[in-house]
Amino acid sequence: MATAGIHVVWFKRDLRVHDHAPLTLAAEAGPVLPVFAIEPGQWQAPDSALRHWQFAADSLVDLQAALSERGLPLCIWEGDVFTLLAALKAHYGALTLYSHEETGNAWSYARDVAVLKWCRAEGVMWHEHRQVGVVRGLKSRVDQSAWEEQWEALMQAPTFKAPANARPAPGWEAFHHRPVDELHTLTLGVDTTPCPERQRGGRCAGRALWYGFLTQRGERYRGSISKPLRAEVHGSRLSPHLAWGTLSMREVVRSLRHQREKHAEKTRWAHSLRALASRLHWHCHFIQKLESEPSIEDKTLHPALRGLRERDPQHPRLLAWKRGQTGVPLVDACMRCLIHTGWINFRMRAMLISFATFGLGLHWREPGLHLARLFTDFEPGIHYPQIQMQSGATGFNTLRIYNPIKQAEDNDPSGEFVARWVPELTVLPVEWRAKPWALPESLQTRYAFIPGEHYPLPHDFEAEAQVWKTRIFEMSHTPEAKDISQTLMARLASHRRPSAKRGRARPVDHRQLALFEQVPESANADASPDDETSL
Repeated sequence: MATAGIHVVWFKRDLRVHDHAPLTLAAEAGPVLPVFAIEPGQWQAPDSALRHWQFAADSLVDLQAALSERGLPLCIWEGDVFTLLAALKAHYGALTLYSHEETGNAWSYARDVAVLKWCRAEGVMWHEHRQVGVVRGLKSRVDQSAWEEQWEALMQAPTFKAPANARPAPGWEAFHHRPVDELHTLTLGVDTTPCPERQRGGRCAGRALWYGFLTQRGERYRGSISKPLRAEVHGSRLSPHLAWGTLSMREVVRSLRHQREKHAEKTRWAHSLRALASRLHWHCHFIQKLESEPSIEDKTLHPALRGLRERDPQHPRLLAWKRGQTGVPLVDACMRCLIHTGWINFRMRAMLISFATFGLGLHWREPGLHLARLFTDFEPGIHYPQIQMQSGATGFNTLRIYNPIKQAEDNDPSGEFVARWVPELTVLPVEWRAKPWALPESLQTRYAFIPGEHYPLPHDFEAEAQVWKTRIFEMSHTPEAKDISQTLMARLASHRRPSAKRGRARPVDHRQLALFEQVPESANADASPDDETSL
């Protein structure tokens, strides 16, 4: 039933019109004003980057076009959202606010708390809707079946159709600061490093990517995602679209399940789609960790492990790691690839943070922020719990220390990935590209390559890693530390494995899972990229 005033739909990291509960319900209630606020605080946060904004800008262009087709504007406001809401209330007299829940970084968390306080003080009703399988106010994960049941209920619930006959709020132009064709001229984010091969944002790009995965790339998903070159092609690449909400988790899960029904269980496609389904579930599992424990973003989770490792933001090892100049080829190749493209596969992400914290003895916080700024698909709820897990900071997860030499041998045996991103090593035969520091003197003249002169000599990362592995193990296994670990596990760890009977993959131990890819994708074989009803 229509109500007085206007109905403000606050877009955040949900830049789409399909399966968007706030937009659909607001349109049913009365005149609608869709808004997106370019808030300075968001782009001054230490984990923000220009590449994030550019992906968002792409997505806002698509969003504006989709809203326009339905007779609605997209009001783009430059400034904090409190000022916008106060101005709207003063102008219209009454308003109702609609948005999705967000599990973001510390800045967005504080912003949302302040918005709630403002709404209560001003008598404004704020309707927040779930977007992923995260439960607000969850105190414990001991009853994991209850968490899985609510996740399943959300995924099985009908998707929301985009409104067809919405009424725009009159006079919205007074609050519109920036046309969408100017968004890409803005330079936002703490890090403004160019990203020449950044993924394109927007729902159209996301759907085309999804369709390509379904029809071609996805068959070799399983068996490819650990290898950087193959994962670039056969990996999902949907993670930034889920991070910015150009596709909803629910529509992806539902279309994936529809697709799985078409494949026999023992086919390559079946195995790949099952592996993908598992990661969609674990996507929400990790975001729940940050929702339940926001301090994971900047404080070592386990108290017994706080104060360890070097925190100097100008430490030479940290600077070399950031530049891709550590002298360890696979590490440097991954970092340079990230700088240039904004993406690397999950195993290489895990190796990067493992190498920084174990191999170089650095505290996880600065490397974690640097990677956040490089990942176009940065998702705080996945990123920070994964950073802590891979750096051994939780106290209860199995320590996973990735040896970059072994990773190169297993996942880049041809040396092609290293050669692409560390061209100074192309003069060397494949067998020496993973460890050029070991090149015998008899071969240095033949290949005109001198370790330390043509490429840096590495720190003794293997000995360093052993030191930290031993120290962390000992500190986290005292009786007091074990008691704390049990408490943390009850609150944050999954206590039951996903069931394949619900359309997910065979059981996976989350302690052994590196989920840095954030989420793979899904598909519907009957759909074309232009058929919105099929998603």
